[in-house]
Amino acid sequence: MGFLKVAGTKIIDEEGGEVVLRGAGLGGWMTMENFISGYPGCEFQIREALSEAIGERKAEFFFDKFLEYFFAEPDAIFFKSLGLNCIRIAVNYRHFEDDMNPRVLRENAFKHLDRAISVCAKHSIYTVIDMHTAPGGQSGGWHADGGTHIGYFWKHKDFQDRLVWIWEQIAQHYKENPWVAGYNVLNEPADPHPQHDGLMTFYGRAYSAIRTIDTNHILFLDGNTFAVDFSKFPEDAGQRWTNTAYAIHDYAIYGFPSSPEPYDGTNTQLKLLRTTYERKRRWMDDRGHCVWNGEWGPVYARKEYDGDATDAINERRYKVLKDQLDIYKKDRLSWSIWLYKDIGFQGMVHVSRSTPYMQLFKDFLKRKHDLAVDAWGKDDKYVKHIYQPIIDLIKSSVVDESHLKLYPPLWSVEERVTRISRTIMMAEFMINEWADKFRGLDEAGLEELAKSFSFENCIQREGLNKALTEYASTLS
Repeated sequence: MGFLKVAGTKIIDEEGGEVVLRGAGLGGWMTMENFISGYPGCEFQIREALSEAIGERKAEFFFDKFLEYFFAEPDAIFFKSLGLNCIRIAVNYRHFEDDMNPRVLRENAFKHLDRAISVCAKHSIYTVIDMHTAPGGQSGGWHADGGTHIGYFWKHKDFQDRLVWIWEQIAQHYKENPWVAGYNVLNEPADPHPQHDGLMTFYGRAYSAIRTIDTNHILFLDGNTFAVDFSKFPEDAGQRWTNTAYAIHDYAIYGFPSSPEPYDGTNTQLKLLRTTYERKRRWMDDRGHCVWNGEWGPVYARKEYDGDATDAINERRYKVLKDQLDIYKKDRLSWSIWLYKDIGFQGMVHVSRSTPYMQLFKDFLKRKHDLAVDAWGKDDKYVKHIYQPIIDLIKSSVVDESHLKLYPPLWSVEERVTRISRTIMMAEFMINEWADKFRGLDEAGLEELAKSFSFENCIQREGLNKALTEYASTLS
């Protein structure tokens, strides 16, 4: 078989036939995330804490088993059965190099990534390698694994140099593999420079480095400010960066607890879904470029947290999902929903509540939820009043109101205060408690915890999967 390519606004196969990529993000695996994998804070923090609690050898044993069980052949078989054809694999740069030993490829850097790509290929599933976490953090989000609200990737050239080097290693390793659809060069960049100079320079460097080694694979380039802003991309991008698609992230406000109103699919609500989506892709449409929706999708209520309202909430979320799919269908848009697997908030499948991991952390996860420690899809009704005085103090103390508007612009004063105080600082004080729960477990016990994430121990989110299957069946 041949490689997929970008031709104008479409992705095509070796015979020139259109290929609509439809799939999901494999998040929480080679890039662990707090709301997906069930811990507070950032991945590097829990890895350090677990080594302190049970020793480095046993901690490495657990994390390796976690990677082994989280995605395996039964997952690929199930995924393919839904009519889906592409998995976006989120990876953390730390799998390829150590911060204390940069530019030295780790011995087993490709161990689990090779396995996942191979098992997907066996079942005719394409993969996109997504650099979800960059040295220094490409944003202030928890998913950038930096432990701070500042993306230092943009402040130190050496961080950028290291990521270019990592992409050279990946390109060399996969340059002959046609089941890899392409490389998502940097997830959700947040370059604060007014002209996006840092991002444009980095994309240019990464493109040149990869293309020197690999001319086959599609490059997927996210817009700035969490994959929504292409306004400063070069006008000659189509000539400068060939075989390239541009990635938006199309999360709808109606799919989250922060929705301004219940979603009923009214004409006004549908118009907002459509216009928000069209605004994100307008730069590409005006220039005839290929668009890929790298992330989208609602989050879901859980009975242990949302009680009797759970089913009604989720029916509305499924309605958001279906209406977004209808929009994408009209454009024959390639997309990757977020996400495939988690502990019950957003995934197509989720870890059963009866598993050892979920039982061990049941009370801890409930407290973490009520404290709104995780930023993604938070419901802060129990703690919002606690942080309000800090917000009020800042607003009343800053003389020039324009000075309250910092980058990124979607982080209001409220969001910035709670990101720093709750999802960074409060989370930091809960990390050792998470790690302490592993104390006293032998390797058999650690493996049972890791095995909780295997497909056989997961429950399908039927409403979500039914909608995806029905959509996939309508594509030729």
